[in-house]
Amino acid sequence: MLEFMDYVQHSFYKASHWNTENSYSQLTATARELLEFDTPRGLRLNLSSLSSPNFATSYALGSVGLVDGALSYLYTSLPLFPVSQSGDIDLHDVIRGYRQIQELRKQEESWMWEEWQGGKRIDKRNTLFYGRLYLPQSTLEALYLRRLSPTQQLKLSAVSDSRLKNGGTILALHQYDTGKYSTETLYSTDGGLVGVRGLYNFGPDPRKGITEPPRTEDRFYGRFSAGAEMYYGALNKSGGVSFGGRFATLPAHKGVPLTATLTLNPLMGNFSTTYAVKAGKNLALCSKFDFNVYSYESDLMLGCELWRMKAKAKKIQERSMAAKLEWRLDEVEKNPSPEPEEVTGVLKARVDQNWRIGLLWEGRIKELLFTLASSIDMNRPDQPFRAVGLEVQYSS
Repeated sequence: MLEFMDYVQHSFYKASHWNTENSYSQLTATARELLEFDTPRGLRLNLSSLSSPNFATSYALGSVGLVDGALSYLYTSLPLFPVSQSGDIDLHDVIRGYRQIQELRKQEESWMWEEWQGGKRIDKRNTLFYGRLYLPQSTLEALYLRRLSPTQQLKLSAVSDSRLKNGGTILALHQYDTGKYSTETLYSTDGGLVGVRGLYNFGPDPRKGITEPPRTEDRFYGRFSAGAEMYYGALNKSGGVSFGGRFATLPAHKGVPLTATLTLNPLMGNFSTTYAVKAGKNLALCSKFDFNVYSYESDLMLGCELWRMKAKAKKIQERSMAAKLEWRLDEVEKNPSPEPEEVTGVLKARVDQNWRIGLLWEGRIKELLFTLASSIDMNRPDQPFRAVGLEVQYSS
C-alpha cells in the first residue's frame, strides 16, 4: 500500500499533468506491483495529515528489533486537494496492482503556462519539497521536484547517512516527455554514475493530434513501446546497457486486458519476460521468467491479486415537497442506475520455483488502512513462517 506521502506525491503529478507511466523505468511496473510487493515486518503505525493544500506531515513508529520511527514533511507550491481522510480515500489510489496503460495525450504548449501582469511574466514553476528523518539512525532523505515546462521535469534526491561512503549520495534526474517518446538523463555521486534511458511509443503521435479509433475486427487494440538504458560509472570504470519492449492493451480494447514485456541485459546475459492479464473484473494474474544464457540458471514466479468489492450502502431518499402535499410517494425511476461498488480489500499472493510464498492482504477497517503480510518457506516445514507483519495507517 502506498504511504500517505507517496499518495500526495502522485496527486502532485496528477495535478501538474505529468504522465508517470511513460518512462523506461516503468516498463515492468505491472509485474513489479503484482509479484515484487513488499511484506512489512513486525508492527508499524503511520499517522499522517494534509494540514493545508500545500503542506503534509507524517509520523511512523515501528517495532522490528529496536523501536524505530520516521518523521516526514512535504511542501508543494501547487495546491493539492486530494481526499486525505483515510476513511474516504479510494483504495484504488493507494493500493498498487495491475496497471491499465492509458491513451497518449498531447502535452500542453509552453505559452499556455505564461501569466502576464503589467507587461511582466509572473508565472512560477510548480515545485515539491519532501524530507524524511529516520530515528534512531539519524538517516535523512530529501527530494526536490520541479516542473520546468510542460515536457520537462527536474528531480533531485539525496540521502545523508554516516554509514554510506562519503556520508551520503545525491541523484539528479532530468526527464523529458513529449508523449510520443520520453528520455531521462541521470547523474549520481555514488560512483560518478552517468546514465541515459528512453522509451518510444509506436502508433499515433499525440503531438500531431492524430488518433486512431479502434476497429472492432482487431483482435488486440493496444500499444507497443520499446526502450533502452545505458550507464557508466566513472570511478569504478564499469558500465551497463539494457533493452526492453512492452505490449499493453488500451482501455478501448474489447477483450481481456493484458500486458507483456521483454527485457534484455546483453552484458550480464540475462533476459526476463513477464505476462500479466486481468482475468476478471476483480482478478489479475501474472508470471515472470528469468534466464541467464551464461550460467543457464532460471527463475519462475507466479502471482495473482483478488479485489474484494461490495455495493455502497443506499442512501435514504426523502420525499419531495410536492409529494408530501399530495400525500403520495415520489415516482420510482424506470431505469435506475446500478449502485456503484467500493473496494473493501485486496489479496495478493506469489510463489516462486523454490516454493517461497508471499501473502498480502490490504484493506480498510473503519477509518484505518491496514496491510497484513506473511512470508512462507515451504522448504522449511519446521519453521515455514519466515516473517509476519502488520502496518496500520491513519490520515486526516
